[in-house]
Amino acid sequence: MSPHRNPRNPHASRAFRALRARALLPIIAAALLCIPARAAGHKSAPPANSAATYPARDAHPGEHLTIAADPCDDPKLCSFFRLPYIQHGLLPIRVILTNDGDRALQLDEARFQFISAAGDTLPAATEDEINRRLFTLKSTQPIRIPLIPIPIKRTPIDKRVAQDDGDFGFQGTIVNAHSTLAGYLFYDIKGLDDPALAHASLYVKMVHTLDGKQELFSFTIPFDKWLAANPNAPSNHPRK
Repeated sequence: MSPHRNPRNPHASRAFRALRARALLPIIAAALLCIPARAAGHKSAPPANSAATYPARDAHPGEHLTIAADPCDDPKLCSFFRLPYIQHGLLPIRVILTNDGDRALQLDEARFQFISAAGDTLPAATEDEINRRLFTLKSTQPIRIPLIPIPIKRTPIDKRVAQDDGDFGFQGTIVNAHSTLAGYLFYDIKGLDDPALAHASLYVKMVHTLDGKQELFSFTIPFDKWLAANPNAPSNHPRK
């Protein structure tokens, strides 16, 4: 038995406990200092307001649902993202759904489509598509070793893509009664005429009641309303 644990030597035991406590103080202090540092380094998106407060929106009073679209075409205004999506032709659009009714709605089958001025229909990009745009195609392909028929696959999705989706994407598919649900979707606009937002719209369809028995009418959110409310946005000053 250690002498510091000897019940016949209580003074030694107390001295040992005091010495151990003093030794732990720097470790505890360092741990406490790390907590605010990590919290300060974590960036958050601004809180979502009611969809009725955004300039680009479509409201269905009879169905008690309003859907708004809030693009971010300036990297400085959405610097909370871990990766430079805008610089790679991926447009982040925050979609806000406010349910003012007494019944919940679900988005399990919903489609959020970017409709360009020329009529191009773009679905929201998947994590895999975002990953391919941001990183070289070679880095996402399987590694094949000669004489071994089974390919060794690299991790297909960069963790920052998944982290951004987890932090800033939709946190579920249920829009509860008298509540707002919001999340960022990304659209590959690299091949569209500049500015891509001019005369474009977000088309939302296949929103259902929670039991799936009723489908709501489709929504069309014109981005010209957003451009009019944001005259200094880069999309209002297209590249020459």
